[in-house]
Amino acid sequence: MSKKRKEKQLTMGLRKRCKGLCCRYFALPIEAPEDWDDYDDIRWYLAHKNVDVFVEDGHRYLHVKNKCRHLSEKDYKCQIYDKRPRICRECSPENCDFTDGQYDYDLYFEDDRQMEAYMGVKFPQKAARKFGRSRSKAKCF
Repeated sequence: MSKKRKEKQLTMGLRKRCKGLCCRYFALPIEAPEDWDDYDDIRWYLAHKNVDVFVEDGHRYLHVKNKCRHLSEKDYKCQIYDKRPRICRECSPENCDFTDGQYDYDLYFEDDRQMEAYMGVKFPQKAARKFGRSRSKAKCF
C-alpha cells in the first residue's frame, strides 16, 4: 500500500472517531511575565471561568475552554466545514488532540489562587503584604 493511501485511510479513520476536541477550546500565546504587574495580569485572566494558563516548551498560553458555536453536539461535525477558518483547515491527523494523548506542561495554573501561590514564591515579601501568608499555600501544578 502506498504511503499516500495509508495517510488517507488514517485521516478517514480519525474523522469517523472525531469528537471535536480541538473545537472545544483555544489557546493564545501570551508574553512571558517579567514583573509583579505582569503576573498580576495573569492572575486576573485566571479569575475567569473556563480559563487556564500553561507553559509548554518555554512558551506561555492563555487556554480558554469554550466550544465553537459551529460544532454539532449530535455528530461532532463542523456545520460550516466548507467555509471554516484557516486555523481549522490547518488541523491534520498529525496534530489532532484525539491522537496526541496527554500534554506535558512545564507549568499549569487553573485559577487565580494557584497564581497567587506562585507569586508568593517569585515575590515572597510583596505577596505576603498583598495576599497574606495563608493564601500562599495554594497548590500549583
